[in-house]
Amino acid sequence: MQGVKTSLITFALMLMAVSPVLATDTSKTYNSGILVLLFVGFCALLIIAQLVPAVLVLFGMTKEAAKSTSDKKLATSAKKH
Repeated sequence: MQGVKTSLITFALMLMAVSPVLATDTSKTYNSGILVLLFVGFCALLIIAQLVPAVLVLFGMTKEAAKSTSDKKLATSAKKH
């Protein structure tokens, strides 16, 4: 049990020592300006503006399908009795 504990502690310390090496400096990799960000934000806004009505229509169609299925079951059970 003691060997497992020391192995885990050693692994944790090694990960803490190595993690700064894996970090990158974003100022060197990201050189785009504010106009690029505004363009990407506008594109995202267009996608969301089209997604909201599509989701509402999907919920409406699902609700209508469930209602018609429920009505058919009620009509079938009423005919049997």
